[in-house]
Parts: sequence; C-alpha cells; structure tokens
Amino acid sequence: MWAGLAGRRPDLLSPVVRELEHRTGFRGDSSRARAVGGGSINQAFKVPGEPRPLFVKINRASALRDFEAEAEGLQELRGAGGISVPKVVGCGAVGDTSYLALEWIELGDRTPAAQRRLGAGLADLHRAAAERFGWHRHNTIGATPQFNTQTEDWLDFYRRERLAFQLQLARKNGLPDALLAQGYRLSDRLESFFAGCRPVASLLHGDLWSGNWGADEKGNPFIFDPAVYYGDREADLAMTRLFGGFGDAFYASYEKRWPLAGGWERRVDLYNLYHLLNHFNLFGAGYLGQVSTCLSRLTAFTDGER
Repeated sequence: MWAGLAGRRPDLLSPVVRELEHRTGFRGDSSRARAVGGGSINQAFKVPGEPRPLFVKINRASALRDFEAEAEGLQELRGAGGISVPKVVGCGAVGDTSYLALEWIELGDRTPAAQRRLGAGLADLHRAAAERFGWHRHNTIGATPQFNTQTEDWLDFYRRERLAFQLQLARKNGLPDALLAQGYRLSDRLESFFAGCRPVASLLHGDLWSGNWGADEKGNPFIFDPAVYYGDREADLAMTRLFGGFGDAFYASYEKRWPLAGGWERRVDLYNLYHLLNHFNLFGAGYLGQVSTCLSRLTAFTDGER
C-alpha cells in the first residue's frame, strides 16, 4: 500500500487533488504532500487537508482498472465487517494519471493486543461467505493479473485460476522443467490434501502478508492493499506464515474464534506455492530455492499418499 514508482513526478499529484476537491469536497494542499514509500508499483502520498488527510496513490492512466478493482475489494471487505478497512474516498483518472484516494490511517505499534484483535477480526471477516469460489471481477496479486472466474468447486478453482496460471507464467520466465513437472503433477493430485475437509467460499483479503496490515494509535487493526476473492480461509492464514510478522496472539485468537479443520498444516505449503511462484514470476531467480523447497515438501506428501 505504501508505494513509490520510479520515473513519476510529484507534480502529477496537483490535478488529482483538484479533482478530489471537485468530486468529494476535500480541501487539500498538494504542495505539502509527503511521499510515503514501501512498494514498487505506485507512487503514494499523504496529502494534508480538511476534513482529514488522505492517502493518495497514483499511476499511469492504464492502471485505472487495477485501482478500481482494489477500491471495490476494499469496499467488499469493509462491508463485511469484522475488521477495519480504510474508507475509499475517490478513484478515477485525470489526464494521463489514475488515482486511488483513501482515508489516512495514522499507524501505531502492532502490539500483542492489536494482534489478538486482528485474529478475531479476520475470523469474523471469513464468516462472510458466497455460494461460489472466486469473485465477479478479476484483479491483481502484486503486479500480476489474478483471475477469479467463479465456480462451485474449490479444487477446480485453485487448480485453474491459481496454480495453472502461475505455472504457465513460470514456464515463460525460465522455471526449470523438473520443477514445472512437479508443479503439474501436484496440480493433478490436489484431492489428497483435502481428505475430510470441505472448504467454504469465505471472503479473503487475498494478499495478507505483514506489510498489508497495521494498527492505529488506539491499537485498532486495519487491513489494506487486498487481492480480494472468495476462497478457502486457510489461504489467507497460510500467507501470514510465509514471510512472518504475525505472532502467537494472532493465531490463538483466530483459532479461538473459529477453529481450523484438521489437517490444515499440510495445506500451508499448498497455498503458499501460489505466492512463491508469483514472486518468482515478478522478481526472478531469487525465489527459485523457495519454490523448489516448497514443491519438494508437497511432492513428498502426495507420493506418500499414493
């Protein structure tokens, strides 16, 4: 969410702020805007103004569809309740620049108490369910397209919309043939991971790593920068374990609120393979070792089940 895009100029912000003033009544001062960093896709600012500051991120006009999908995802999460989500103030394009404006959240410490609230809130969010897996629109996972074609079969959805697409990209990006073969064999054997488990189509954040949550100064947790769809809630929880940043208080609180189905541990790698492949496709060979290790563990499980 906190991002900076190389090659963009801060003076592109002025017409965006004027547009927000016209459309929303926000009275801002782009000359006092402060760039905020942390990502590589967009350029982002804290814009002071009345009635309160805004978080505004901008990109080329061609990124408008991505901003619109993000805005709708935030609204979907916010409407479900359970956990706080920044309010969308505006989304659109001015000339060659697209933008997304959100309420500014002044972040504080991510205390154990905030993590407990986050765990309980995420469990409540996951209670929001749909009849089908996927979503009514496609979006992105980082800078990669994320397809959400709806289906009533979770394994079919995960095989086609998640693993198959990332493996196709990985082939183009030079993933070794042996690892590709492992990936496709795994995709054919997904059923072995779900014995006695019937996932429901829960509302997911979709990109829940530690950089996409924070707590305000009162310790109230917020989630942002989503890649929303309806899927197995374990997919959100698996990603929290991929890069760290979530403590015991978070997991204990979630488990108390809504215990996980037996065998969830064997599905953590399965769900995180999607994100590791995506990181390989976005950032290259630095993630090859993690993809290989993850596939080896998954293959060892499926081979043992045969």
